[in-house]
Amino acid sequence: MTDTAADPCRNVATDDAFELSLTRLYDAPPEKLFRAWTDPELLKQWFVPKPWSIARVEHDLRPGGRALVVMQDPDGNEYPNDGVFLEIVPNRLLVSTNAFTPGWQPADPQPIKMVAIVSFEPEGEGKTRYTARARHWSAADRETHEKMGFHEGWGICADQLGELVARL
Repeated sequence: MTDTAADPCRNVATDDAFELSLTRLYDAPPEKLFRAWTDPELLKQWFVPKPWSIARVEHDLRPGGRALVVMQDPDGNEYPNDGVFLEIVPNRLLVSTNAFTPGWQPADPQPIKMVAIVSFEPEGEGKTRYTARARHWSAADRETHEKMGFHEGWGICADQLGELVARL
């Protein structure tokens, strides 16, 4: 039996009323995927569905460090997504939330409050099982996020991530 306290990415019910998730198997080692998530210049290349873009990234890769990504629509309108990192295990796990900002200040009301859990599990020779999970504060937040296009948007981004790591 797996200790879920030691690894929050295992043994989680997929029909959880608070969670949305996406899993992919990439033909790339975990180090490449982790780098694509943590290098601001690489993150800008895949993190939003085109024709949107990333205007700015500020990552302080430590628990309590800033996790800011500013998305930009084709008309130039910016949408900041500010938060903090909760846990970082190099090449294996990134956990962040938009419920707090740096200094552990409660965030302004968000349309959806969540914890993002991204894991990079080695699988086979040079492959990685990538799982991105969004744990919401309420079932209503989960439903809102799903209706906003979670599966389509995060799926497009996962495809773009796969294209990027294939070039690295």
